[in-house]
Amino acid sequence: MAILLAKSPLSDIAEKVEAGERLSFEDGVRLYQTNDILALGKLADTVNRRKNGDVVYFVQNHRITPTNVCAFHCNFCSFRRNGNEPDAFVRTPEQIIDHVGRLFSERTREFHIVGGLVPDLDVEYYADIIRELKDHYPNVHVKAFTAVEIDYMAQISNMDWRTTLEILRKAGLDALPGGGAEIFHPEVRRKICPEKVDGDGWLEIHGIAHELGIKTNATMLYGHIETLEQRVDHLLRLREQQDKTGGFVTYIPLAFHPENNNLGRVKKLDWTTGFEDLKNLAIGRLLLDNFAHVKAYWISLTPRLAQVALSFGVSDVDGTVIEEEIYHAAGAKTEQGISRAELVHLVTTAGKTAVERDALYNHIAVN
Repeated sequence: MAILLAKSPLSDIAEKVEAGERLSFEDGVRLYQTNDILALGKLADTVNRRKNGDVVYFVQNHRITPTNVCAFHCNFCSFRRNGNEPDAFVRTPEQIIDHVGRLFSERTREFHIVGGLVPDLDVEYYADIIRELKDHYPNVHVKAFTAVEIDYMAQISNMDWRTTLEILRKAGLDALPGGGAEIFHPEVRRKICPEKVDGDGWLEIHGIAHELGIKTNATMLYGHIETLEQRVDHLLRLREQQDKTGGFVTYIPLAFHPENNNLGRVKKLDWTTGFEDLKNLAIGRLLLDNFAHVKAYWISLTPRLAQVALSFGVSDVDGTVIEEEIYHAAGAKTEQGISRAELVHLVTTAGKTAVERDALYNHIAVN
């Protein structure tokens, strides 16, 4: 690394990384400004190897979408429906069980559940979904409902966030996904998702989950109208929350997809490039020194770019997925699922060790 970075403008940051020092806001901005992608990747790989060696995790998981009906009108969303369209749906817990049963594999370790915000469904609807899944599949972890969904169901149910999370935990909730974070900066949030819980609220909900023993993930939506400084601010706020409550497991940067949504149409935004995607993964690894994992979400990136990302600080490639609906509504060209064998091949041919996990990163099998 010393030779690679000897004449790089990042040499002083490299010294900090080598010494295990925490990077600053200014460091983060400089990392985003650089075009030295190989140096950036090498730094991120160094940090990742300290934490995870050559291990890359994946999970056999199944995506479940209870509904595409949503009371909110986020400008980047291509998935929501008002409820009166022919393709609008709200699935009952029984319908979800029936649907899952048709596709379920005995090796599934995680249900990942996110969806819309239905105006007349309170926390009991969501708790019933978890109970039914736990009843039928007691050995599968349920990772369900973003902080935005938690906030909305709390409002509908006239409850606070803690009580809502306690009900879901009692029903069998094992973990929270990291969606709904978007960009924390209020100026951006006001323009792209003004109805959602604000950045402070998102962080507080995750903090309460951590206090209750519920592990969570975190995301950032990049590649739209945010500035580099606002990305760094977002990451450092995640890092600060992790210092306080310590319950984040994985960070997932999510590339904005511009098809079929107002933000893409009005701003005439283009797709992110592979260069930008790799940069966001690497910088996440460098700034979030207190996170165990950075995930390359292959649905968004493509499996091939996710494989390259394994040399840019990434230690997780998500999983088999089975059915993904939200990103595909925004124009994702990837498959809606991938086989276990393909994931293992993707990891091992990159010179890494593929480790199957569950939602809480317990080891299932080493390949």
